[in-house]
Amino acid sequence: MIERLRLDHAAAVLAFERENRAYFAASVPDRGNDFFTDFQQRFRGLLTEQEAGVCHFHVVVGHTGEVVGRVNLVDVADGSAELGFRVAEKAAGQGLATAAVGQVCAMAAREYGLRSLRASAATDNAGSRAVLSRVGFVLTGEEVLLADRPGHRYLRPLTDLMP
Repeated sequence: MIERLRLDHAAAVLAFERENRAYFAASVPDRGNDFFTDFQQRFRGLLTEQEAGVCHFHVVVGHTGEVVGRVNLVDVADGSAELGFRVAEKAAGQGLATAAVGQVCAMAAREYGLRSLRASAATDNAGSRAVLSRVGFVLTGEEVLLADRPGHRYLRPLTDLMP
């Protein structure tokens, strides 16, 4: 189940990030020690950004209430935003990321009024590239560096999801 980030998610999000830190670092840039040291302050900052409308943060909540994924829309401007996502190691390979990203794409169009989303994925991150492709993102041809790893930019027009 996708839920918009709230203050009462803080402990579950911190547990999710700690439990999966090494797993995430194998495919995306590590958040660094400061992320964990200053977590409460950073978390409140995320909520402030969300209240201002410049970001939309979401958690994927499992059957027992634990956070098993995150899907975020950041840098909201001019009808567009940057999408980022991560799923717990124990939930990987089960279609959860595809379902969650697809649901957030629909929310972006219908609830947040966005017309397109951008995303990036490292060339060697086959899982993320597959998720983006499955939910309608297309390669832009732009190459990027993600923590010194080559990657590609993707775009997802949302016109087909608009009411």
